[in-house]
Amino acid sequence: MRLHVFHSTRYTYDQPARGIMQVLRLTPGDHEGQHVVRWRIEPSVEGKLRSRADHFGNVVHTFTADDPTQGFTLQVGGEVETSDTSGVVRQVSEPLPDACYLRETLLTEADEAIRAFAERHRDAGGNVLSSLHRLMTAIHEKLAFDAEPTHVGTTAAEAFALGRGVCQDFSHVFVAAARHLGIPARYVSGYVLAPAGVAGHQVGHAWAEARVPYLGWVGFDPTHLTCPASAHVRVATGLDYNDAAPVRGSRRGGGRESMEVQVRVEPAQAMQQFQRQG
Repeated sequence: MRLHVFHSTRYTYDQPARGIMQVLRLTPGDHEGQHVVRWRIEPSVEGKLRSRADHFGNVVHTFTADDPTQGFTLQVGGEVETSDTSGVVRQVSEPLPDACYLRETLLTEADEAIRAFAERHRDAGGNVLSSLHRLMTAIHEKLAFDAEPTHVGTTAAEAFALGRGVCQDFSHVFVAAARHLGIPARYVSGYVLAPAGVAGHQVGHAWAEARVPYLGWVGFDPTHLTCPASAHVRVATGLDYNDAAPVRGSRRGGGRESMEVQVRVEPAQAMQQFQRQG
């Protein structure tokens, strides 16, 4: 499937801001099941854009702009060719050993409730893949999708206690539970072509990956109760949201900031028809 991704972030300031710096993890990479046909990052103000790879293997761009401005837009997107690998992720950069993904973080720490939950869904025969599928199903049933009660800093334990949250929270709970079972797991940020009638992905999507013996890294999307397939565009990974956050920024001055984010993921053919009609 060829997917067209459009991601726009508009910043507006009460007063002129200067010394703007944005750290962007918004560029997908190639791997088995995903090929980037074209991709662009287009800031609306003059500045410098530099690229590097971080210690997780993510593509990271740093955008800096010195001139004062009361607002700017950052548009990112392009086309990605995807195929279904049943969630198995191969041919990606793996700078870190698997054991690093057993580390707890503040956002993925398993409290007593999550540890007990994980143990209840451990496969009795010790099958790792079965345990992970059981966890994904149980989290999907346990948590209700609701953007209101959580925020970027919500921990897995807090979301689990609330019984609701966004895809970030579903993913943190999955990672926390998997690590408690001794399974390396990591957080993934990206995009998804959401099923008809499913809302909540106007600001991107998140899921998890876990290390399965003899298969390697396998993706699990507890929000949609599926292993990522051709509808998913994988962008960045890390121990938790903080390592794979799409945008991090700083500035001098500017007063109060407002931000408007728009994300669209559509089949490329549908986007081409829309552009011809326009």
